[in-house]
Amino acid sequence: MPERTDLSALVVGHTAAIEMINSGDAGIPVLTHLLRVARSALGAAGTAFVEFTPTGGRVIAATGAAEWAVGRPVPADDPATVCLLSGDRVRQVRTDEITGRLAGELAERGLLRMVVARAEIGARTVGSLHVFHPDSDDPPDAGQHAVVNYMASCIAHLYGDRTGLPVHGDGPVVAALADGLAVVDRDAHVRLWNPAAAQVTGRCAAQALNRPLPFPLPPSGQVLDHRLPDGRWIKVTSGELPGPGALRVVTFRDITDQQRRDHDRDLFVAVTSHELRTPVTVIKGYADTLTDHWESLTETDRRQAARVIGQRANELARLVDRLLSSAAEAGPGDEPAAPYDLGGALRTAAADLPAELRQRLVLQFPADLPKALGHRASLATVLTELCTNAGKYSPPGSLIEVTAGADGSTVSFQVGDRGVGIRPEHVERAFDRFWQGESGDRRRYPGAGLGLYLVRRIVEQQDGWVSLRPRAGGGTVAEVRLPRG
Repeated sequence: MPERTDLSALVVGHTAAIEMINSGDAGIPVLTHLLRVARSALGAAGTAFVEFTPTGGRVIAATGAAEWAVGRPVPADDPATVCLLSGDRVRQVRTDEITGRLAGELAERGLLRMVVARAEIGARTVGSLHVFHPDSDDPPDAGQHAVVNYMASCIAHLYGDRTGLPVHGDGPVVAALADGLAVVDRDAHVRLWNPAAAQVTGRCAAQALNRPLPFPLPPSGQVLDHRLPDGRWIKVTSGELPGPGALRVVTFRDITDQQRRDHDRDLFVAVTSHELRTPVTVIKGYADTLTDHWESLTETDRRQAARVIGQRANELARLVDRLLSSAAEAGPGDEPAAPYDLGGALRTAAADLPAELRQRLVLQFPADLPKALGHRASLATVLTELCTNAGKYSPPGSLIEVTAGADGSTVSFQVGDRGVGIRPEHVERAFDRFWQGESGDRRRYPGAGLGLYLVRRIVEQQDGWVSLRPRAGGGTVAEVRLPRG
């Protein structure tokens, strides 16, 4: 650890972050820049930020020696998670003294000392900032701990401003802790505003009292669903208070998650109808042509029609499998994990890909690639989805490279394309169900938006993780990491 913090690098880097925000940048790019600032100013080996959701956390950004952890889930019951969410807000811990898989991997990579600070809004933890150093006998440095705490507070401020964060739909600062309650007069001006009302709306009492109610007031006894300016939904009810003054009591609560579930259900039906209709229409059209005009068609025309029917039937089968898997949240189930030859499994899965994808593949695996621990049968689905995605977003005929490698605790493979690439702020959203980066142009990039969602589900059920990153020179790289066998 350096003797003191490079304050010049800290000030210059933070100024650049503010300029990024003022220029319209948000989310992952600004967060990653702040991590680089912290790493440079503190002379650290690496930095990372974990975003917490009600079900656990995930590494959404990392730099330096910790970049490999991007996309890594952090289970809520992991001892390291419990350690992060309890105790002092800022502290130094040794990763080799924490039980848990992630802590073990950090220790194996020589990142033995970690300064961690929780990013909090009020009393709520939205994430944690981690600064990693190699082993050292240096005592904790109060000045550097203050810098880590400061950087964590800056990141929490990004969450408070909703500047591209959280990156996950079920992330922090989106749900109310309790029902909001307000009392309004006959002119709908607020006379009482409880703490939960401030939590739900983001307006403190000083901003709400003696001012008009900041959302529509439904008639007494009726219910209104209203969307707030930040995109969240609230359910509002009102009733009359007995006595003079014509006062009314208004209660409201955050129903964003419910709205999202309803939206996902409606979107599932709409997407399913749209995606099924196209291949079915083509198959029916060519089948009717063969049936009604068989005698007048040439042999070449018949073979072409049969070929199109076969291609569309394969597309239909893959789409149905994807939709059914998504609806059932399919995974390997109770099948025990077992070591298997990752290189051989990838070659076998690649041989079963559609011809138009198979002809574009370049496979490059080391001869001594270690075995992976997991479920070999599911690898075909993972590779098919990643290669299909790479082919969809890259020029026809361009190469799709599948490479593999290993480190001390994981074995991995990468699928790289030379396509349109992915914006940094989309590397996590791309795994959301039904999300598509080019959803406004479905004719150019058709699909249900389920492939990457399924890939993450399958990989994480095998204690692995998957991430996306822009490819140097253009395109995208998808990386899957699995436990070594």
